[in-house]
Amino acid sequence: MFGAGAMTNSIDEIRDTEMMFVIGSNTSEAHPIIAMEMKRAVQRGSRLIVADPREIFMAEIAEKHLQLRPGTDVWLLNAMAHVIIEEDLVDHNFIKNHTEGFEKVIEAVRDYTPEEAEKVTGVPADDIRHVARLYATTEKAGIYYTLGITEHTHGTDNVYCLANLVLMTGHLGVPSAGMNPLRGQNNVQGANDAGATPIYYPGYQKVSDEKVRKKYENAWGCDLSPHDGLNLNVMMKALQKGEIRALYVMGEDIVISEPNVSAVEEGLNEHCEFMICQEIFHNVTTSFADVVFPGACFAEKDGVFTNSDRRVQRVRKSVNPPGEARADWEILCDFARAAGYPMPNYSGPEEIYDEMVSLIPRMSGISHERLDARPRGLQWPCPDTTHEGTRTLHEGAPMIGKAQFQGVSYRPSAELPDAEYPLVLSTGRTLFHYNAATQTRRDSGPVIKQPGNFIEVHRYDAKRLGIEDGQMVKVASRRGKVEAKAWVSPRVRPGCVWMPMHFAESRANLLTVDAGDPVTQTGEYKVCAVRIET
Repeated sequence: MFGAGAMTNSIDEIRDTEMMFVIGSNTSEAHPIIAMEMKRAVQRGSRLIVADPREIFMAEIAEKHLQLRPGTDVWLLNAMAHVIIEEDLVDHNFIKNHTEGFEKVIEAVRDYTPEEAEKVTGVPADDIRHVARLYATTEKAGIYYTLGITEHTHGTDNVYCLANLVLMTGHLGVPSAGMNPLRGQNNVQGANDAGATPIYYPGYQKVSDEKVRKKYENAWGCDLSPHDGLNLNVMMKALQKGEIRALYVMGEDIVISEPNVSAVEEGLNEHCEFMICQEIFHNVTTSFADVVFPGACFAEKDGVFTNSDRRVQRVRKSVNPPGEARADWEILCDFARAAGYPMPNYSGPEEIYDEMVSLIPRMSGISHERLDARPRGLQWPCPDTTHEGTRTLHEGAPMIGKAQFQGVSYRPSAELPDAEYPLVLSTGRTLFHYNAATQTRRDSGPVIKQPGNFIEVHRYDAKRLGIEDGQMVKVASRRGKVEAKAWVSPRVRPGCVWMPMHFAESRANLLTVDAGDPVTQTGEYKVCAVRIET
């Protein structure tokens, strides 16, 4: 919609924002450094709005907490758009000069009144109106979101709705405003920039674009497929059907992190003829592997990281890798040569990076040499060596000329509660562990703080089910069953429960549904139906 898949604004701009709308982001636990900037902004007078089914810490310091029902984001956001349009709070000049398709949104949100939204979301209509007015009338108003928005079967629709709010109010290209997806790991942005996605070559250049494909064929000296690849959720389903027979798994514990992991295990056991894992530690997935390549961790290799706000920074080797472990690029180059591709004899990651950015117009001005002289790094777009990087995207105009509005209608989640499975389960992370906990559960500090899995249950549900705080319970869905300790908590909504996804012996993803978003195929980690057994 905007022409770039990254934070439109910089992390350090948060300190000057006048209003923050945080939705689907447990920022203080999943992104604690960014949360510190938000807390400082609140102390300086910024107004914080949090939309989340749980009463997360950020909600405690917020002006308003919109505690919506899981999976009803489209209703909430369309109702906000309805108010902004109805009360003529839109930025007419911005819409006229920099956007297309606003009439689609006008039509789409016509019936999404705050009163109707309250029936679906549980958020009071007056609160919806208040937040919509505040967002529309505040100049430096930024939206911050993460997996609570995207890990749904309607995750793309959720993002469209957020982008519509940004465009109709002219909050694009404005310092300390914009639309800001917070990346879930330290180099997710860099991995995507480098082409670790099935529909793009490096630099978000489409696989389906013949001109782009020819450019990469000439650069790499090979023939490339004109077809988009498969993303992870689709791959796992193809594996279960026997359509994929070999896997190369790098830095991912898929039998912990993928939804409906019993189906993933079935695919690995029944249909995967050969699997390579490239890892710094053994994990659950490596137990299925035929070969494990020991990789070097971040402190054992040179290169760059790119963080959430497009900032490329140098990473320098601190210690040598242990034993036979090597940098990932060395392993991959040797593997490619063994498979028959004449991979160049790169002198190191600097040469590889120079090759990559020479093919990416937005990043052509970034190099290890320039980064060495800039401890704070450079933010793309940085098109040439005289450019000092871009702090705020889309200043003056959207990068694609005209930003595209999208009309969106609500679709319910793939699996809703019923008499057999009456509770809604959401999953996520905690402060003390990281993803599949391959690293954090090897250290005594996080383990002491959080030794095992738990499930948050509202006290009304706990009383109704006869559950005591700290009691071991069984949590069952249509896909599996796990044991966890009950945490009787007022933080979740009645009828909703929440679990972290870090624990191999009590895998939350044995429960989750692998239905995917129709555009991205991202799994629906945030809504599935469960019951609790004592």
